[in-house]
Amino acid sequence: MPKVLVTTGGGDCPGLNAVIRAIVKRAEQTKKWEVYGSMEAFNGVLSSPKEILLLDDEKVAGIHAKGGTILQTTNKGGPFNWPVKNEDGSISIEDRSDEMIEYLKREGFEVVINIGGDGSQKISHDLQKKKGLNVIGVPKTIDNDLASTDYTFGFQTAVDIATDAVDKLVTTAASHHRLMILEVMGRGAGWIALHSAIGGGAEVCLIPEIPYDIDKVLERLNSRYEAGKGFAIIVIAEGAKPKEGSVVARESNEVGYRNVRLGGVAYQLSHQLKEAGFEHDIREMVLGHLQRGGTPIANDRVLATQFGVKAMEMAIAGEYGRMVSFLDHEITSVSLEEATKGQNLVDPNGFLVQTAKGVGISFGD
Repeated sequence: MPKVLVTTGGGDCPGLNAVIRAIVKRAEQTKKWEVYGSMEAFNGVLSSPKEILLLDDEKVAGIHAKGGTILQTTNKGGPFNWPVKNEDGSISIEDRSDEMIEYLKREGFEVVINIGGDGSQKISHDLQKKKGLNVIGVPKTIDNDLASTDYTFGFQTAVDIATDAVDKLVTTAASHHRLMILEVMGRGAGWIALHSAIGGGAEVCLIPEIPYDIDKVLERLNSRYEAGKGFAIIVIAEGAKPKEGSVVARESNEVGYRNVRLGGVAYQLSHQLKEAGFEHDIREMVLGHLQRGGTPIANDRVLATQFGVKAMEMAIAGEYGRMVSFLDHEITSVSLEEATKGQNLVDPNGFLVQTAKGVGISFGD
């Protein structure tokens, strides 16, 4: 009986469990495939002892309504970057991909379904290129920044959480005549910030794709206060930056973590506004990992389930080296090469930005 190995890598995301459940349920209909899960992405295969568990209907019952992932996840380590502690206490990085592929072939795994964002899908592509392992990718990220798919599951739940935060900040801002700055996730993409700013009715939305001029932001805020509106809301993406400026980020000292850590741009913006002469009270809020947690909304459960079923059907049909995709309202697939070529970023001249500007939202440009 052929085996499928399911992995969930990168940051956690609402809807991961719904994908896992859909893969298992579709596989069980065939009565020919067994589904297994590797704990913490590929680390479960690489660890000693192995952390691989059989996934059946009982294991996945009801998990579509739960946040997180029953397989756990990680954005450290992996088959190409396995950290090894040396005798002197230093850390070296080893490529264990060949060893992992050989083990999976020996154990009868026909295909790996790798659920993850851009970093995870690059791993998918690199594994597929080695020609010793069949891989199918499933796009996952709250940032909605994966190329070759219009939407990723988890994004809409993150937007709902961010919009709810805007709604709540409006009442406290109005009570104190304050400017509230809400920092949301997204890394280099402004999708969460843009959608929640429109949905929540913010006055200013600052995103990575449109570097802002602090004087333009100040002008928009002053015009609001001068019009008698005693408060304002700014939604800023964590990867936003001023013109002639840089992203607020720092190197991570976590072993095996390769990305810079973003965060703190709300406080930078607050300081810039005060330096520019903004006279009113300001408070900052970094929404952080609240955007990743909790129950996925129905939209994300449906999309995740569609992705899971499609991924398993691709496995049954032998359509390897591809990533599930949602394009033009259809569930389809694209090659892993195409999926990892670039990012899905906000178009500064696109309809959604024009919609925001049409209701008076400033981007500081």
